[in-house]
Amino acid sequence: MALLVHLKTVRDLRGKGDRIAKVTFRGLSFYTRVLENCEDEARFDEMFRWPIASRVDENEILELQVFNYSKIFTNRVIGTFRMVLQKVAEEGQLEVTDTLIDDNNTAIRTSVTVDIKYTTMDGTVGVWSDGEFLDVPGDPEGTFQFETDSLLSGHSHGSGSGVSPGRSIHGIPTFRKAGKGVFSAMKLHKTKSSRDDHKKDEPATLDMEDLDRKALRLGGFGGLDPDCISLASVTAVTTNVSNKRSKPDIKMEPSSGRPVDYQISITVVEARQLVGLNMDPVVCVEIGEDKKYTSMKESTNCPYYNEYFVFDFHVPPDVMFDKILKLSVIHSKNLLRSGTLVGTFKLDVGTVYSQPEHQFYHKWAMLSDPDDITAGCKGYIKCDIAVVGKGDNIKTPHKANETDEDDIEGNLLLPEGVPLERQWARFYVKIYRAEGLPKMNTSIMANVKKAFIGENRDLVDPYVQVVFAGQRGKTSVQKSSYEPIWNEQVVFTEMFPPLCKRIKVQIRDSDKVNDVAIGTHFIDLRKIANDGDKGFLPTMGPAWVNMYGSTRHYTLIDEHQDLNEGLGEGVSFRARLLISVAVEILDTTSTEIVSSTEVQVEPVSNISESATGKIEEFFLFGSFLEATMIDRKIGDKPISFEVTIGNYGNQIDGVSKPPAAKKMKKKEGGGESDEEESELIQQNSSEDEADDDGDLVSVSSTPPMKPVITDRNYFHLPYFEKKPCIYIKSWWQDQRRRLYNSNIMDKIADKMEEGLNDVQEVIKTEKAYPERRLRGVLEELSTGCNRFVTLANKDQNQAGRTKLDKERLKSCMREMESMGQQAKLIRSQVKRNTVRDKLKMVQNFLHRLRFLADEPQHSIPDVFVWMMSNNKRIAYARIPSKDILYSIVDEETGKDCGKVKAVFLRLPGKKGFGPAGWTVQAKMEIYLWLGLNKQRKDFLSGLPNGFEENKAPRTSPCLQSVPPVSLVYNMKQVFQLRAHMYQARSLFAADSSGLSDPFARVFFSTHSQVTEVLSETLCPTWDQLLVFEDVELFGEAGELRDDPPIIVVEVYDQDTVGKAEFIGRTFAKPITKMCDEHYGPPRFPPQLEYYQIYRGNSTAGDLLAAFELLQIGQGGRAELPPIDGPTDSERGPILPVPMGIRPILSRYRIEVLFWGLRDLKRVNLALVDRPRVDIECAGRGVQSALIQNYKKNPNFSTLVKGFEVDLPENELLHPPLNVRVVDCRAFGRYTLVGSHAVTSLRRFIYSPPDKTHNNWASAARLMNGYMVLTNGGSQSRPCSPYTRTPPRTLSRPAGDVTVNMDADPSVRKMDTVVKLDATSDAVVKVDVNEEKEEKKKKKKKKKGEVEEDDETDESMLDWWSKYFASIETLMEILRAQEAALAEAEEREDQEIAAEGADIKPDDLPVKGSKGKEKSRDKSRNKEKKKSHHAGEETEKHSSKPKVDELLVYNKELEAEYDNFEDWLHTFNLYRGKAGDDDEAALDDDRIVGRFKGSMCMYKLPLSEEITREVGFDPNMGMFQSIPHNDPINVLVRVFVVRATDLHPADVNGKADPYVVIKLGKSELKDKENYISKQLNPVFGKAFDMEATFPMESMLTVSVYDWDLVGTDDLIGETKIDLENRFYSKHRATCGIANSYSVHGYNVWRDPMKPSQILAKLCKEGKLDGPHYGPGGRVKVANRVFMGATEIEDENGLKKQTDEHLALTVLKHWEEIPRVGCKLIPEHVETRPLLNPDHPGIEQGRIEMWVDMFPMDMPAPGPAIDISPRKPKNWLKGQQEDKQDTDVHYHSLTGEGNFNWRFVYPFDYLMAEEKIVISKKESMFSWDETEYKIPARLTLQVWDADHFSADDFLGAIELDLNRFPRGAKTAKQCSINMVQNQAELPCISIFKQKRVKGWWPFVARDENDEMELTGKVEAELHLMSAEEAEKSPVGLGRNEPDPLEKPNRPDTTFLWFLSPLKAIRYLVCNRYKWLIIKMIVALLLLMMLGLFLYSMPGYLVKKLLGA
Repeated sequence: MALLVHLKTVRDLRGKGDRIAKVTFRGLSFYTRVLENCEDEARFDEMFRWPIASRVDENEILELQVFNYSKIFTNRVIGTFRMVLQKVAEEGQLEVTDTLIDDNNTAIRTSVTVDIKYTTMDGTVGVWSDGEFLDVPGDPEGTFQFETDSLLSGHSHGSGSGVSPGRSIHGIPTFRKAGKGVFSAMKLHKTKSSRDDHKKDEPATLDMEDLDRKALRLGGFGGLDPDCISLASVTAVTTNVSNKRSKPDIKMEPSSGRPVDYQISITVVEARQLVGLNMDPVVCVEIGEDKKYTSMKESTNCPYYNEYFVFDFHVPPDVMFDKILKLSVIHSKNLLRSGTLVGTFKLDVGTVYSQPEHQFYHKWAMLSDPDDITAGCKGYIKCDIAVVGKGDNIKTPHKANETDEDDIEGNLLLPEGVPLERQWARFYVKIYRAEGLPKMNTSIMANVKKAFIGENRDLVDPYVQVVFAGQRGKTSVQKSSYEPIWNEQVVFTEMFPPLCKRIKVQIRDSDKVNDVAIGTHFIDLRKIANDGDKGFLPTMGPAWVNMYGSTRHYTLIDEHQDLNEGLGEGVSFRARLLISVAVEILDTTSTEIVSSTEVQVEPVSNISESATGKIEEFFLFGSFLEATMIDRKIGDKPISFEVTIGNYGNQIDGVSKPPAAKKMKKKEGGGESDEEESELIQQNSSEDEADDDGDLVSVSSTPPMKPVITDRNYFHLPYFEKKPCIYIKSWWQDQRRRLYNSNIMDKIADKMEEGLNDVQEVIKTEKAYPERRLRGVLEELSTGCNRFVTLANKDQNQAGRTKLDKERLKSCMREMESMGQQAKLIRSQVKRNTVRDKLKMVQNFLHRLRFLADEPQHSIPDVFVWMMSNNKRIAYARIPSKDILYSIVDEETGKDCGKVKAVFLRLPGKKGFGPAGWTVQAKMEIYLWLGLNKQRKDFLSGLPNGFEENKAPRTSPCLQSVPPVSLVYNMKQVFQLRAHMYQARSLFAADSSGLSDPFARVFFSTHSQVTEVLSETLCPTWDQLLVFEDVELFGEAGELRDDPPIIVVEVYDQDTVGKAEFIGRTFAKPITKMCDEHYGPPRFPPQLEYYQIYRGNSTAGDLLAAFELLQIGQGGRAELPPIDGPTDSERGPILPVPMGIRPILSRYRIEVLFWGLRDLKRVNLALVDRPRVDIECAGRGVQSALIQNYKKNPNFSTLVKGFEVDLPENELLHPPLNVRVVDCRAFGRYTLVGSHAVTSLRRFIYSPPDKTHNNWASAARLMNGYMVLTNGGSQSRPCSPYTRTPPRTLSRPAGDVTVNMDADPSVRKMDTVVKLDATSDAVVKVDVNEEKEEKKKKKKKKKGEVEEDDETDESMLDWWSKYFASIETLMEILRAQEAALAEAEEREDQEIAAEGADIKPDDLPVKGSKGKEKSRDKSRNKEKKKSHHAGEETEKHSSKPKVDELLVYNKELEAEYDNFEDWLHTFNLYRGKAGDDDEAALDDDRIVGRFKGSMCMYKLPLSEEITREVGFDPNMGMFQSIPHNDPINVLVRVFVVRATDLHPADVNGKADPYVVIKLGKSELKDKENYISKQLNPVFGKAFDMEATFPMESMLTVSVYDWDLVGTDDLIGETKIDLENRFYSKHRATCGIANSYSVHGYNVWRDPMKPSQILAKLCKEGKLDGPHYGPGGRVKVANRVFMGATEIEDENGLKKQTDEHLALTVLKHWEEIPRVGCKLIPEHVETRPLLNPDHPGIEQGRIEMWVDMFPMDMPAPGPAIDISPRKPKNWLKGQQEDKQDTDVHYHSLTGEGNFNWRFVYPFDYLMAEEKIVISKKESMFSWDETEYKIPARLTLQVWDADHFSADDFLGAIELDLNRFPRGAKTAKQCSINMVQNQAELPCISIFKQKRVKGWWPFVARDENDEMELTGKVEAELHLMSAEEAEKSPVGLGRNEPDPLEKPNRPDTTFLWFLSPLKAIRYLVCNRYKWLIIKMIVALLLLMMLGLFLYSMPGYLVKKLLGA
């Protein structure tokens, strides 16, 4: 249905001006173009079309407004015309002329003429032909409009306003503004403005600048937002134009369900605060079924383990992420007993994987006791957990200070957003009933039973199993029931929020042998809960969930059983289950709570039928318009198609028919819904349609038909005029609202995705204005979100709405509203330079939208289309029911409802994986419509027009509304299709040679043709035109023009034997020309376009082609544009792509630098001996010189060769360049060794230097426009991440640039960033002094900080001091970076705020003097410093003495310096078939060698200037000043510092690593120095090797595991290409140190001094300099650098030297004009270790560096010593000793006097603050293992008992590095010293060698509270081994230096010997006051008694007066 409005003219306007009109209907407005300078009449003559989903109501209004258009101000309304559409709705057409009214509703003179037409699909309103309406009179330029989609309208109605869409693309694009500038994401395919006709060769996308100019001319400010114009994507797949077809899905293969490699690594560092006394804890790590244990630590409740475990898995992702990872602590486990469980912690692997970097690092897991949930926390385990999938690499985060990590509460192992205090909760999963179960047993037994007993049983015994958080519960078994009713609930008790994401609900069939799954459903807790402020607890249902799995017929061994377990996409409906989920948080303090977490199953009450919604009758209609590409294997038997929804329509394996009694149960109508219940009809007869479809029989499958052959691979079904239809009635609960909401969101998301792809395409192809397109996308998003909020708000009170429905709606509306607002905000922030960042943010929106759109509660099951042959199911397609659901509101309709969709059928289950799944089983053009039966009247409305319905013959007389069984098309159009197949690139390698022999097969409708086969290439240029004659298409001409069927192109590899192998496929849409259209610009001839070729889910290349579909009219083919005959006599009858379509070529010259070949592998078992390289591009090429003897010298003798070639002017169309290496064998034979295709030559295009700029502009360009002058050079990196804040520009008078360096390089500061204009030679002074005050400030200590000695002796410093200082700096920098990032974001927010006020912070005038600039710079530095030092106050580093530093890279050097390909590139040569993994497989095993060289490509002719330069060598072409490639001898020095996180190689979870270094033939093994049982070994070794480049240039550093028996295993290795490093301009031979010194730990390592290096660099770069001047200056080129000029030798004498100056220049070499680049500093690089057996998964990392020294230069000094530090020896002896005092017997007072001395010898590592212990792990160990443990002293006090076990009284543990100072007296000593340790002053025994004081003993009481159990007075004295030898002492109270005996009372505590004493101590001391109180109370009582006793007597006496 559509409403068309033709706005003709507006007359009698006043004045002269620009006019624009706006037409609005149902809230969607269209603007006309602007008419400039009209006087009294405005002839708009424009057409608008509103596709509408519901009929036009007679009181609806059409509004038309005419404005005076203004570019600057808002448009002013001239008048408005409103019209009620009653007449239009009745008659269908109306022409009106009427006056306008102004704002005051008074008529004005101005009148308007409009023509309105209204067409309905069923033709009930005015029928008229489209033709009469489409010719737009007086449209000389053929202007057209872009029609905007009513943002969500679902149909992209293409560009069609009244001018029919395809034809409307003539001439100049003019734009209208829709609503608020919401432009459709319509692709402007091949739109070219008429003045571009002469530019024949253009990219397939619009020229943005033209668009912009027009947009501005037409739109200005008020008119149009240029953002909203969409760009065609270069690889556009079938853009949709009209709304009759929906997009096909290009990716074929289901991705889930295929097993992948995963590695989970867990480090258990330590445990703390374990609850229990004197325990021996062991930690057990359990993942799924696998368990691993740590070693046992004795009698401690804070054990330190530092043990590393690795688990390897090969399972599908879903299975992996559902596995539960459980950490538990077990007390005193040994061989005989399993120990008692202290507490556990569990989470699922998916939670870890969804963390940033897929890991938790140094986090504390909180333990709880599953058997006693009231108990609270049972302790903490500190651990690292990382999950690595293939291709993930784990970055170890920088370690924060140790002290931060001791803050347990702040570092709990919980994902972001989970509260620290988790509570216990009950999860109730209620299982009510199920229906539609398949039979799960053979019928033979059943028939026997029936014969005997005479009863018919259902063949399934179902029960439900629920699995959550590693626990499982199951319901009872319902024997023999297809519709079991359970009414039970399964209750789990688990912490909330749980760290397990999914509940698995599975219906299983109980069987005597083994139970099998019938179907599985996963409930994702994130989707049924919301953790926001206004969130809700997990809730769901009661709702039906649909389960899918294998096909329903029962076989003994089901090949698709995995599908029923929930792996992979189900291929058939299995059952549906009614469930609900609820969660209740427990109050653990209440008494009646059950404290165990066992799963419980309880009965629940039944729920009513209506609780899940009112049951409605649904109607599904489908029509098969085409079935082609049917696999030839099934082509010989008749084929039919079956459509099912749930069990309805399933004729083979639905459920057997129920007996008559069940007929009323109108749910599963027994699979067939043809038994219509008579009662139902009576109930319904009030509805008008009930009578005629009462006996409507569903037709669910098409009649069988024999396929016809298409070509040698495929068949098709002859559905020509007659298209078969199916229709099914089914009954479901009416929960459409859920699907509607989800559809609205999906449509917004689809639109957004398309927009984002556009933006990426624009960025990728470097077109102008990506930011505008992004703004357009955001505009659409915000409008879409607002639309959602209005639409979703209705139908609130529908039956069956669950709590989740209500809550979800609220949260979706909140989310969408906030997303809309954020989108608006971001739109205002999108700038040219922020596009990429904002793009990332917008992609997050897309994920959020997709997440929201996924509805957790199902309603209508999905529709399956099965292809049946011989009553067997062959292939299927699954179509989600929401995609084809109808709604009267456009936005809510499914995206494929009532549209023709191309569907590819595929094989079910595992058969669909891999190559089998890529071949199409059949391609269907299918039309589907699903909706309520009562809305059925529109079900045919979306079909292509021109058909007649063919109804099933009926016996009873009935009305017309029966659906047709087939459609007969009597309208048929004949076309000729021309497929211009130009070329393909980057195809998949399908042959063992590493190449393919590709040809393409093009399918269109039932026709197919093939291109020629081109042998041995991955980039074929077919240049072939395929002509398909007489293609018959059915339907209306106009519709076919807008919406032709899609073309499928498949690329194959031709094999000599066997059938051709599939490479990949792509889709395209042809451009259609009807016979009455002119063949000419802008649409014809079509442009070549890139189409992406897919193979399964991965890409397999691109196809460059164009397709046109030309209608053949009455005049036959003669009227078509002519085709030139075959031009090339050699190619025979092959037609080339005609001129005008093939690209325009220009002459280019390509020069190739041939350097050498490396690592060539054998070919056919023979070694490569005489290789040669052939380069080919676009049919031309060049061959390298032949290498005469590859073994002796693999380099080429001639370095540069070139060739000329004709290439397209458009860079995007450049063909790839092929590199092929052949081996020349005897007798003129050649063998291909390997090949490489350079897909894009862009990076090799030469651009001449721009002479207009000063000569160092290029250097500025290198540095991204920022010059970084940094002190120490260590932070400025090629793409320095620290230069975040954009500096202000400063221009100065010309002069020399001066860089002033302070002589004190240790003071660090953030970079001072100064932007230098290209033209200025600015003088830059970098001040380093401010930092000193900072230093002074820092010396004031905070409380609680470790006090350190300030002075460190120079002689104590070694290389490790430097290393540790550098690592600390690295951490600091990383932290500062984070702070700076946060600051930058803050600043951006401020900018945005400022923008609102139209002030831009950077536009402030920056003139003024140097001083001003300087102060501003300073202030910026200070700001930076603030962030830089923020983390520093607490750091130990703060007062460290200055230590020279090196740079620690936390990645490979190559990553930092672009692989050292600054001029020498490495091309991998491939041979062999490409692997078919999900990710384009790791091609490493296909690499057969590497070609080293480079290319340079430039357009001819080249300007003279270059060739005339001094010293230009014509033989070298563009490769001037390149070193020669003769063999050269080099000394290679490899320093291996240490390895971290190695993969364990031994059974005990450890490894015994050692280093092996290979270079060429030489190999160094360091086997005897293996390090026992270490996963973080410190090697500290230097290895010297001699090598000859180029023969030996690949260095391999491997870490092996030493084994006593058998061969040693490789743990991992890393490979370094030394040659690229050696020749790189970055000078990677020997890193440049930070400072120059001639002695000490920082001695200069390079044999060349800085001044020699500088002189050499200047000479090579033809630079003027260096000139050393007085006053510490040096001038190079036009830069002046300043620095120190004195150096101190060993004896402390000062000498004059230029070295510091030269070094300053070297550290700033990147600022030197023209030749400057970053020189590599002294460094340590961190390289990942990989193992070929576990490709792509890191096995650890190694820290190392390499120095290289040419042998023809002076020899370097000895290698610096980096051997590991020996631990400082504090006496030698047995470690971890337990020493006891004697027993103080019979202490009556609780006082123990000892005077006892403990002596503990230990080895200590200062740098790491750890004790080093070497001991054998067990009696069987071969050698000692080295452990590093924290220095902790534990004091415990016990009560000794003679017979029973001793009682533990209390303990204190002191960390010797930081422990509280002891109290002076026992009184001052309190429990606070332990509890508030953080706030009290701490001391270190290593600083204060002697400490004395009182410390508290603590233990935990019954309530787990800490209590003070005693106090101890102790003195700690630390001595080094030497001191201890000088003054020896004895243990206990022994000699030497004995202690006197303690003063102990001489009591014996034997009460029968001295009972009084015992009483005194036992009773008196304890109960003294109690006894006194009791005596006093007794006396009082006695007095009272006496008083009462004597009172009567005295009274009597008194009264009687006696």
